[in-house]
Amino acid sequence: MISEVENARRIIADERPFDEWFMNAMNNAATVLLLSIGHRTGLFDTMAEGDWMTADELAERAALQPRYIREWLAGLTTARIIEIDDRSRYRLPEEHAKFLRRDEKGVSMAAMTQFFGVLGSVEEDVVKSFREGGGVPYSAFKGFHAFMAEDSYASVVAALQDSILPLIPGLSKQLEAGIRVLDVGCGRGLAMISLAEMYPESRFEGFDLSEEAIEWASDEAARRCLTNVSFTVRDASVFDRTAEPEAYDVVTTFDAVHDQAKPLAVLKGIGRTLKPGGIYLMQDIHAHSDVQDNLDHPAAPLLYTISCMHCMTVSLAQGGDGLGTMWGQETALKYLEDAGFTDVEIRQLEHDPLNDYYIARKDAR
Repeated sequence: MISEVENARRIIADERPFDEWFMNAMNNAATVLLLSIGHRTGLFDTMAEGDWMTADELAERAALQPRYIREWLAGLTTARIIEIDDRSRYRLPEEHAKFLRRDEKGVSMAAMTQFFGVLGSVEEDVVKSFREGGGVPYSAFKGFHAFMAEDSYASVVAALQDSILPLIPGLSKQLEAGIRVLDVGCGRGLAMISLAEMYPESRFEGFDLSEEAIEWASDEAARRCLTNVSFTVRDASVFDRTAEPEAYDVVTTFDAVHDQAKPLAVLKGIGRTLKPGGIYLMQDIHAHSDVQDNLDHPAAPLLYTISCMHCMTVSLAQGGDGLGTMWGQETALKYLEDAGFTDVEIRQLEHDPLNDYYIARKDAR
């Protein structure tokens, strides 16, 4: 007969003994760090052709240090990510390369692994917040906006024309004719920059609290010689009072509302600044609001960790609501209703299983 302790172990650890689960988790966590290094150094792109190479040959081809290459290869070989033959040559299997290399658009799933280094860098600050309250400000997350820009490129920018814009019938034609679009919490602004290139007759604007991100976005727009897009540093927590009334045809937020200090103020500001009949498109995490309803969510542990160590804490650092990443559909719909949006549709896209796309329409007079 299975003891109560053993039964609890199996429930918690997906029917495996907990010690087995624990060692597997430690190995996987360590592997993720090596995957991040492989992405950041371009090693997966270098190995993507599937050639057998010694560590020294790979180091020479990638222009990296051989000793580090040997240790990196050893870790990913024992993790069964990279293959080794009896001549101590290494190869990245094609099925792994498809997932880890950058594609023709520069998109790679391996980009997500960078999150763990960013989160690990603030662990001491998060532990302090556990004890004393408060939170960890955006400024503590070094390299965060660079990582998020790459993540956003994969889920948003690369999919704008083929997947996201078609969610709103007729939007492409409106953009061709010329409308005004605002992105709230724009980060490095790649979505608005991409749209500005595609639709020169429309006007695109973005704002974010991060001076670093806005400076990067402005410089990139200037580098591309775009005159129909602009970016400003702005505090969204007072947007309900400072938003320009009835100014925009479309407002977007891409994975940006749940970590705001005052998300309801942001949503009320969006309602205020939309023209009658205007559209608000909100991309945010696909989840439920109650943890019991997320037990089978395939990425729940990852997303709750990201919430605890970033999204929730940056909001609390500003004295905010601290909604967290997994605020869920139920809470999101309640916030949208409280902000005055009564016509809301939720859609999902095949390329982006981690997010929902909320389409909210402002009543036309």
